[in-house]
Amino acid sequence: MKKSPNTIVKFPKERAVVMNRDAYTNSVNLNINTDFPYLVLEVAGDQSAPRTPGFQVMHWHEDFQFIYVLDGILEVRTLDGSVQINGGEAIFINQNVVHLVEQIRGCHYNSFIFPAYFLEFYAGSPAKEFVDRVAANDRLPFVRIASADPWHGEITERLRQLAELERNKTDFYVYEVLVLLSTIWLVMQKHIAVPPKQKEQGISVRMRKMLRFIEEHYGEDLTLADLAASANISKSECSRCFRLCVNTTPCRYLTEYRLSKAAELLAGTDEPVGNIAAAVGFHQMSHFGKCFKEKTGCSPKAYRERNQQCPSAGGFSVIGNASSPLRQKKEWET
Repeated sequence: MKKSPNTIVKFPKERAVVMNRDAYTNSVNLNINTDFPYLVLEVAGDQSAPRTPGFQVMHWHEDFQFIYVLDGILEVRTLDGSVQINGGEAIFINQNVVHLVEQIRGCHYNSFIFPAYFLEFYAGSPAKEFVDRVAANDRLPFVRIASADPWHGEITERLRQLAELERNKTDFYVYEVLVLLSTIWLVMQKHIAVPPKQKEQGISVRMRKMLRFIEEHYGEDLTLADLAASANISKSECSRCFRLCVNTTPCRYLTEYRLSKAAELLAGTDEPVGNIAAAVGFHQMSHFGKCFKEKTGCSPKAYRERNQQCPSAGGFSVIGNASSPLRQKKEWET
């Protein structure tokens, strides 16, 4: 059977997919402690039901994920590339892949999250080979299921059935879910070309070190030299890595990482705003307030009031818009 040539986004050899678990949010399956850890999200605009830890931020999870876009345009970004998904299309996201799901245009989509062992049938099953060759493959971060693919409809129709089943559960709900997921997996396996496995190299290793450094030290006074030294590279190479991998500067990434941490504390604690600003690395309240308003459109106090009243509205992406007015300090210039 002919494999679809445009299904998989292939990356250059020196840019293998990063599985940097320590530097990003681990979006734990909300149903992980149940006897059926299957999670379905319905997302419309900025609202997600239910809301997961990874919503609107760079994150990873141990589970497989399928996303089915009903309306609008979605962009899925990893540290090594991105792909747009149009209404009526779908995408498979591999386990442990650091990614961000962004809406290019007002979007409505369903997300289906489940552990790989759902597809293995039983312990020791030979079917496990068809799961492992994808799950353990760092060079297969995602599979776009585009409308141009002849088999596209076979998968999207079953994803639609899963969404409908979630709204109208039957006495056979669990069994129906497993049958549909296994059928989707079989169709995908028959039509994709799985790339050979490859060790993590080059820019991926550097980014892993620098992003982990930011997570561990974002509350301290940092310079571009500090960040570059964490990966044993020059300041100019540090800037190049950030431009290639996350399409922003190291300074802007650090600033927005700090702002995202501040947003979490504002929404989730009653700590004074000044203490939060200092804890995330801002030593001047006026500078913190200005940056926060530029990013969110409101003051820290207003953000806290809005999100403590309606927690599901909080959160934003660490990756900023390239046109963001956040200014870069002199010591971060190359």
